[in-house]
Amino acid sequence: MKAHSILSLLFCSLILALLAPITSGFSQNITPKYSNEFLNIGVGARALGMGGAQVATARDVTAAYWNPAGLMGVEHRYEGMLMHAEYFAGIAQYDYLAFTTPLKDQSQLGISLIRFGVDDIPDTRFLYDANGALNYDNIQFFNAADYALLLTYARDISDHFKVGANAKVIHRNVGKFASAWGFGLDLGGMYVKDRLTVGLMLRDITTTFNAWAHNAELVRDIYADTDNEIPVNSVELTLPRAIPSLSYQWGLGKNMQLLTALDLEMTFDGERNTLISTPVMSLDPKLGLELGFKGIAFLRAGLSNFQNIKDFQGEESLTMMPSAGLGVLLNERFQIDYALSDIGNVSDTPYSHIFSVKVSLEKLEEDFRKFKGWTR
Repeated sequence: MKAHSILSLLFCSLILALLAPITSGFSQNITPKYSNEFLNIGVGARALGMGGAQVATARDVTAAYWNPAGLMGVEHRYEGMLMHAEYFAGIAQYDYLAFTTPLKDQSQLGISLIRFGVDDIPDTRFLYDANGALNYDNIQFFNAADYALLLTYARDISDHFKVGANAKVIHRNVGKFASAWGFGLDLGGMYVKDRLTVGLMLRDITTTFNAWAHNAELVRDIYADTDNEIPVNSVELTLPRAIPSLSYQWGLGKNMQLLTALDLEMTFDGERNTLISTPVMSLDPKLGLELGFKGIAFLRAGLSNFQNIKDFQGEESLTMMPSAGLGVLLNERFQIDYALSDIGNVSDTPYSHIFSVKVSLEKLEEDFRKFKGWTR
């Protein structure tokens, strides 16, 4: 096989891998099981250190993602967060930026931006010129990235009941080869009674739509040479999911507190490899712990992604994804969090280091606090 054919095949394989979630059906409406999966990674080192068990726990700016009702627990007039993480041995970059502020006394607004991308992917289609000569200067580079913009509104219904909603705008692109725009809605609620919180998050409640447009002419010849089907424009659907949650804060003397959290993520798009899996619903639990000292230092741990894995002998065993983290409140304005999260042993460096910085300005007076229960 000629080098040109080998390079074309490698390039085509890369494009197929990037487009796999959106070209698997080629029908007018596609409902893949893992649509918009980048939005299920989670945000905030504190949350990821607790295994993502946050629907009844988040009380800061990250609540706009986990459960918008939790924004009513923000204790400052202005609060923002920046997070960066690298996955797959640094190949993929994951970034998160968010801000929230009150709207009068009974409401809260938030805006969040999420990006997950692989940058500087080589495009070797023109590595050989018209004369068949190898020319490395012809190599171009492109990015494959997913973006999500979340616009959040939360409202205080009573001393104990809070509600919130997200409007999501999604943009996904694979260089010049394909791009998509999507829109969806999330709804969340919280009931707070002393140290107990019950939460419910309904993601993609209306079903999220991604309209894909393919520039098939750029890859038509390569796809034809490798016997692959030419992609067509389509609509990708993300089905709703529900996440009920419980959290409770235990007092351990005057200076210590232990927060325990449980999320039960329910999906309805067919059987998945989760702890409980049926044709109607799959259930994936998430467990989180946070030990706090005087509200300034925190030690965290979590378990998630429970799966049954078969070895080479065909024997099945239960696996899970552990995580851990630390947090330090430097003063009333700055908090730094770190998480060590296992993303599933898919690379030579399976553990991902995650950092986030939270900035909080102008602490609200006691009379303006939205939560009568415990806060973070």
